[in-house]
Amino acid sequence: MKTPLFEQHCQGKLGADHLLNGSDIEQHLTTLSDWQQQENSLQATYSFGNFHETMAFVNAVAWIAHQQDHHPDLEVGYNRCLIRFTTHSAGGLTLNDFICAARVQRLSS
Repeated sequence: MKTPLFEQHCQGKLGADHLLNGSDIEQHLTTLSDWQQQENSLQATYSFGNFHETMAFVNAVAWIAHQQDHHPDLEVGYNRCLIRFTTHSAGGLTLNDFICAARVQRLSS
């Protein structure tokens, strides 16, 4: 049985040889209901009832990013957070992006 994405760990700095192809990206996207591919990134927007809840979520995302050493771009508002993952060193999507997205998605379930 394959290990779920949220239980896997990011690898170190990845190069272009680790970019996922279109079919791999589509397969991983089927496991992530909150996420969409936008060009060379994965993105999701999460909504909250107030600023306190939003910031608690942002801090949890920051902890995941720190643990995995894979950091997203965040846009934070009063009651929402837009998250974008991409592997800059590879120039697109790698397994690291999907691992972190799956871990973030678990926060909201």
